[in-house]
Amino acid sequence: LLIHSSTWRTLTCSTTSCPLTGDHTYTWYKNEQVVTEKTSTCSVLPNAKDSYTCAVKGLEDLSSPAVYGPRNTSVSVSPSGEIVESSSVTLTCSSDANTPVDKYTWYKKNGGGYQSMTGPQHVFNQIQSSDSGEYYCEAQNEMGTDRSTTINMDVK
Repeated sequence: LLIHSSTWRTLTCSTTSCPLTGDHTYTWYKNEQVVTEKTSTCSVLPNAKDSYTCAVKGLEDLSSPAVYGPRNTSVSVSPSGEIVESSSVTLTCSSDANTPVDKYTWYKKNGGGYQSMTGPQHVFNQIQSSDSGEYYCEAQNEMGTDRSTTINMDVK
């Protein structure tokens, strides 16, 4: 499946391993349920919770890999255990998504506001007690956005 940009996404079903000749009907699936039988393209309004696959009608056992938004987004802290001031600490955001995540955004809860930081990792080279607080990340791809649970970092 290939995705083309716009508010709605146009999914295109294609094959490189076995070229098709003539006109074919394609079966489109949303969350493993048939939604339509039509041409090789299908327009969808992205929702991170939905997944889409396609197959040539009559060859449904050879369906495409699923395309879906980020899910199971989580945060890990390295090293684990007690965090001591002036040490190096890395927060890592990971997510299951297809197409790959193209934007990670970190947020620190800071007196009612949030400070945004980008990238799948946020490194504190010399962490300070002022870095203590609650953090979460958001993962985004062309199909949607998913937010991790909040972790609390307590710098000693």
